[in-house]
Amino acid sequence: MSIRIAVIDDQTLVRQGIISLLQLVDDFSVVAQAGDGSTIEQLVAQHSPDILLLDLQMPVHDGLATLKTLREKQLALPVLVLTTFDDHERVLNAMLLGARGYLLKDVGLEQLETAIRDIVQGGNLWQPAITQRILQHSNAAPVQRLHEALSEKELEVLRLMASGFSNREIAQAVFKSEGTVKNQVSAILTKLDVRDRTKAVLKAIDLGLLT
Repeated sequence: MSIRIAVIDDQTLVRQGIISLLQLVDDFSVVAQAGDGSTIEQLVAQHSPDILLLDLQMPVHDGLATLKTLREKQLALPVLVLTTFDDHERVLNAMLLGARGYLLKDVGLEQLETAIRDIVQGGNLWQPAITQRILQHSNAAPVQRLHEALSEKELEVLRLMASGFSNREIAQAVFKSEGTVKNQVSAILTKLDVRDRTKAVLKAIDLGLLT
């Protein structure tokens, strides 16, 4: 059975280059392509891709807007973001909006193929080198010691934070009061030695807590 792939990138040459690489893999089938994410609902409905390769910086309807649409419409489409080192803030937001992984645009075919297969099978792809670069860009302190282990309940809350849930939404998901969740989030930030939710998610990924 072939893996059905959609590619969204506004740079025509880049998009065609990616598609040309994918066509070299026997069981890969590029079923749709677009220059931005404005037609993502129709694309999913008409072509039923198994995975979306998504650029972040695009006019009209960029990668983050596309991820928001997928979430709002509850379209269960795994997304692999294609990015550059200059996309720090966008990558952070993409991660929190449900992207399953990201790669640099100059990635080789072998690594791209592996990433696609892993994500289609339910995995995630967070490259340590890129994550560390983002942490440094965000002025996060490097890991110098082992952090106090999080409890199972705190890990559950952390995973929901990584999915972009608000405190109220987390409370509903875990059947706790919003006040209890707020206290758990504060405890998580303290244990991970970070100041906000985004850096908590990044630190957790860097420490392997969300893999």
